[in-house]
Amino acid sequence: MAFYIVGIHAKNRLVQAEKVQALLSEYGCSIRTRLGLHHVTNGVCPLEGVIVLELFGDRATCDELYEKLQSIENLEVQRMLF
Repeated sequence: MAFYIVGIHAKNRLVQAEKVQALLSEYGCSIRTRLGLHHVTNGVCPLEGVIVLELFGDRATCDELYEKLQSIENLEVQRMLF
């Protein structure tokens, strides 16, 4: 059994959210777990945020999502394979 984990660091969620959400919806059947992290200070959400995805399915589809996420400007994307 393999684990394919993708970390997404959005530096400006207001600008990047629409494109990221569209891709996550498009590849929704390949996402087993999705975790969103951001720090709320004094009731204000920051512009930065992190999403952690656990992907499953065929490796080519997982790689395709990873590559499409990497093409979004000012989005940092990393992956871990176990």
